[in-house]
Amino acid sequence: MKAGVPLTADFANGGVSFWFRQAGLPARRAALPGDRDYDVAIVGGGYTGLWTAYYLKKADPGLRVAVLEKEFAGFGASGRNGGWLSAEFAGSRKRHAKARGRQAMIDLQREMFRTVDEVIEVTRAEGIDADIHKGGVMHVATNPAQRRRLRAETAELRAWGYGEDDVRPLDRDEQRERLQVAGTLEATWSPHCARIQPAKLALGLARAVAELGVDVFEGTTVTAILPRRGAGRAAAVTTRGTVQADYVIRATEGFTASIAGQHRQWLPMNSSMIVTEPLPAEVWKHIGWSGSELLGDQAHAYIYAQRTADDRIAIGGRGVPYRYGSRTDQRGATQASTVALLWRMLVKLFPAAADARVQHAWCGVLGVPRDWCSTVHLDHATGLGWAGGYVGSGVTTTNLAGRTLRDLVLRRDTELTALPWVGRQVRQWEPEPLRWTGVQLIYALYRAADRNENDRGTTTSPYARLADLISGR
Repeated sequence: MKAGVPLTADFANGGVSFWFRQAGLPARRAALPGDRDYDVAIVGGGYTGLWTAYYLKKADPGLRVAVLEKEFAGFGASGRNGGWLSAEFAGSRKRHAKARGRQAMIDLQREMFRTVDEVIEVTRAEGIDADIHKGGVMHVATNPAQRRRLRAETAELRAWGYGEDDVRPLDRDEQRERLQVAGTLEATWSPHCARIQPAKLALGLARAVAELGVDVFEGTTVTAILPRRGAGRAAAVTTRGTVQADYVIRATEGFTASIAGQHRQWLPMNSSMIVTEPLPAEVWKHIGWSGSELLGDQAHAYIYAQRTADDRIAIGGRGVPYRYGSRTDQRGATQASTVALLWRMLVKLFPAAADARVQHAWCGVLGVPRDWCSTVHLDHATGLGWAGGYVGSGVTTTNLAGRTLRDLVLRRDTELTALPWVGRQVRQWEPEPLRWTGVQLIYALYRAADRNENDRGTTTSPYARLADLISGR
């Protein structure tokens, strides 16, 4: 570990997230025992797969539903994320609006607002204690260029259906009363966000799904997904046998590239986190944060943070963003340089926490489509469906995806199936080495843009504009 980062005696890097270290690893469920037949087979035991199974069984208890998971339910991004149950939605609003019109995109955003509360209601109904606190989300600007972007973003949100109560600037007194972030020039707040403990949500949801009668098979690696052909049915081919079903739903997010034929579908992007030891009351007197708001900044290589239920600071950001060939790190370890970078950011934002020690570091992988826009889809002809490409905004979106896939599978024509992300098709990522080279260049430019803006920039750096152009955002 790099010098200068104070660590606890029991510091851990990788293996699992701090969230699972805190909640405890689940006992492994049985693997698929051989060839089986179902109405719906779901590939991936993260939030998307679990929510889809949950809503299908709630709507039709007689459906035979199976979830096929390589590791254990919640192993991936669902158990490693920053704990933002947020109404923020990935991708360009203009691109989504092209599909079905401007009002459809506004409808999608309003549905995201409602989805935050839907998740909270389900956790209450199912007895899932996930440390949920709906304190909203603060975004801060710490240099003039960031302040310009924050104001422009707020104006854009207003144009896309956000009302005065959905997002608003904070005056200096309210900003300081909520949360003392060093160097803040301006801040906004939205009520449509709640803190969660991600692993507790995944564990509770997996339990609820199993209790509904869904067969959750763990330790079962899916190698290929086959469409319906002729009189045959769609199928998920695994190392333990083949599952045939009327519908096979791919819910693999950042691990999609591991399935045959999907190597260039979604790019697996890495994000890293650190968490401190519990901080004493004296530190919190200086920081505030009594409302447990989620926190984000306006940097291009942005951070995201929360005050945990047991009074730690958990903060995350990009480390090594991408591994050549769309490889994913199964160990979840974070590079020492990334731990040091996140620590410097934490101390910069919260100088009062400078004496706190880091107890855990980890990373996770998220899925990025070529146009950076989330999608949900079901093809009744082939029997194949999918949802994902959340670009780091998936905790809430997965619930909306699960409810939408339910309606698509059951052939319901609903407000959800009319939303503009349904049926969205995007081109694949470039082959290697173009893919790796492009991602490295993009994030080098974003880091250069942040340095430029911190030093002297009053407007968004041209480095960032070039990075946006290359990335296709």
